[in-house]
Amino acid sequence: MLSKVATVLVEPATMFELGVVCEVFGLDRTDVGLPAFDFRVCGQYPGVPLTMSTPGIKVTPEFGLDGLRGADLVAIPASHTTRDYAPEVVEAIRDAYDAGATVLTVCSGTFLAGAAGLLDNRKCTTHWRYVDALAAQFPLATIDPDVLFVDEGNLITSAGTAAGIDACLHLVRRELGSSVANAIARRMVVPPQRDGGQRQFIERPVVECRSDSLSSILDWLTDNLAEAHTIEDLSARAAMSTRTFARKFAAETGTTPVKWLTNQRVLLAKQLLEDTDLGLESISSRCGFGSSALLRHHFNRVVGLAPVDYRRRFGCMATQVGSV
Repeated sequence: MLSKVATVLVEPATMFELGVVCEVFGLDRTDVGLPAFDFRVCGQYPGVPLTMSTPGIKVTPEFGLDGLRGADLVAIPASHTTRDYAPEVVEAIRDAYDAGATVLTVCSGTFLAGAAGLLDNRKCTTHWRYVDALAAQFPLATIDPDVLFVDEGNLITSAGTAAGIDACLHLVRRELGSSVANAIARRMVVPPQRDGGQRQFIERPVVECRSDSLSSILDWLTDNLAEAHTIEDLSARAAMSTRTFARKFAAETGTTPVKWLTNQRVLLAKQLLEDTDLGLESISSRCGFGSSALLRHHFNRVVGLAPVDYRRRFGCMATQVGSV
């Protein structure tokens, strides 16, 4: 059973991620028939205020690290992403894990779990901004940058910020049932379970190219996404053989011409879905996909959402009544 929950804070802790854990596990909802949690906020030194990432705010943990003992769940909100964690904190997390606690991280809290040795040979995730840093610090971890959370049984890691809500509600659902999770979600006015992953939130900027010859090609392609392009045509425009062009393109951009072009077309489609009320056929034509079916296929593969769902979530209010 999920009964005793301990949240461990290190400086600089983040308000929202701490608030997520407190909202799910720290509020008394027994008046509506929900179970109560023995909820504790813990720090290395009980009663000593901790600096938060938000200026002008401090939080004082009531409990020390001994508050982790006997916990069913140890929750780690986001904090810094370096290796400079107090050994006592790392050891307390590891001891609680070894004693049977589930560890749940929110956003960059994954790094502290990694410092405790919990990511080795495990699947995990974190905020998309920190994926490369996490991989560099913990090369034995298998990181999925596209999902909202990863459930590895006694280790649950979540992506950025609000994905912590998804992870916490998932754990409640897993341990206490859907009715409890749904009731908490209703009180929080959030969906009990979201679809998609964090790919939909990742900005993919145009790849910079240091080659003058290819820079002009990329600029021209960006301005002419609606047209059909072949490797032969692009190679001729660059005055190269197709083999040389493909090799140089991959060396300069890290991808193939086809993948680069598809990604730029998806970026344009995202912009049009957000800022206009154009239908899918018009958008697919402007982006060079040729048909709404191809647009849906490539958009869902790159973004992780169907175009209609992306517009519903990210389109401005003026486009919500638009046809898709």
